[in-house]
Amino acid sequence: MKRILLEVFLVAALIGAGVFGFMNQKQAASSKAKITELTAAVEVAEKSAKEKEESLKAAEEEMQALQEEMAPLEEKTNQLEAVKAALASGSTLSDLEGAYKKEKTLSAERQAGLGALRMLTKGAEDPGALEAFRKALQLSELGDRKNTICAAQLGLVAAGEKIKVMSDCLPKSEKAGHGDKEEKDSKDDGHAKKDDGHGKKEDGKGKKDDGHGDKKDEKHAAPHWGYEGEMGPEKWGKEFPTCSAGKSQSPLDIKGPFVKSRVVVSADYKEGPLKMLNNGHTIQVVVTPGSKLRIDGIAHELLQFHFHRPSEEKIDGKPMAMVVHFVHKNAEGKLAVLGVLLKEGNENPGIKTLWANLPKEENVEYAPDGVNFNPGNLLPREFDFYSYEGSLTTPPCTEGVRFFILKTTVNIAKEQVQAFPFKMNARPVQALNGREILSN
Repeated sequence: MKRILLEVFLVAALIGAGVFGFMNQKQAASSKAKITELTAAVEVAEKSAKEKEESLKAAEEEMQALQEEMAPLEEKTNQLEAVKAALASGSTLSDLEGAYKKEKTLSAERQAGLGALRMLTKGAEDPGALEAFRKALQLSELGDRKNTICAAQLGLVAAGEKIKVMSDCLPKSEKAGHGDKEEKDSKDDGHAKKDDGHGKKEDGKGKKDDGHGDKKDEKHAAPHWGYEGEMGPEKWGKEFPTCSAGKSQSPLDIKGPFVKSRVVVSADYKEGPLKMLNNGHTIQVVVTPGSKLRIDGIAHELLQFHFHRPSEEKIDGKPMAMVVHFVHKNAEGKLAVLGVLLKEGNENPGIKTLWANLPKEENVEYAPDGVNFNPGNLLPREFDFYSYEGSLTTPPCTEGVRFFILKTTVNIAKEQVQAFPFKMNARPVQALNGREILSN
């Protein structure tokens, strides 16, 4: 009996020990799972803390960078406030406007300067400032004065006008937001290729020039359009819609049949101080007020004249060596261009004077001391012409321009053609689109 009880006790003890061991094992497994879970949670927390620490550090660095950028901006703001305070009385503006009243017409640069002075003196809402900027923009488009176009466009934007600003005019911070395409365009706009068709040449100091006067260094921004490459004439319409959508574009291939013209045209050009500009696309001569083209007695003030190589206009499918375009404007704002075709032949004395005084820097007006020039020196004696309604031959390709192409050519020596800083700066001829070409 005792033996049986002992065996029962031993069995019970074994069962109890087994149950106790199983419970301990289960509890150990549960504890291990909790430890693993807590370890993972700690790792996540540590990773999150590290990320937050890195974010905080990056934010602190960005804040420091912004503070460093703000310092010069605050300095410029203080300078601007000082300028505004100095002009607050309006006496400087009155003096400038009084001086300008003596001028019959103002250049694009003077209009932009007047607009800026009015804005500083009277505020961005001043109507006179807006008018001056608009006039500057209109005149600049005639001669492609990039710096003045930028000044006028940014001035209008500052005054609240909603206009499209050329990418080249945008501040660096805004350019950066235009993405990879903008970066690509700034690096390769058709003027940075090994041979861009503009006659690369040495500048006399061993530096390469891309044919527009742009030395290959960082201080010259790339032109926003050109005559070959990614911003050549066939691509102008991307940034200047009229260039592709317009129906009255210039130049034309001039060929019959012609319509008889009874318009009377005469030029009365005056001698004045020589002022020249290499605007990156051509050589332009800025004319002092007083020279006029009369069309049926209506005076058109000569604003400037410039050159294209070869001639943009063709006669029966054939271009000349070069052409000079005289750009005029009447009191109503109507534009008229007189074109003189330059044929390879004898040396041209007028061209000789101009080429001897070519600007040495791009986009800087050059006025040699003691040199006068009469634009009439480039005109032929005969004034028979072809005429048609067209456009500016450079962006923005504004239409409503009346063209008169003289039938009589003027000589230019082969060496003078080769001395022109641009190997090619002529827009291809455009579709006639039903227009009539007149002939007197």
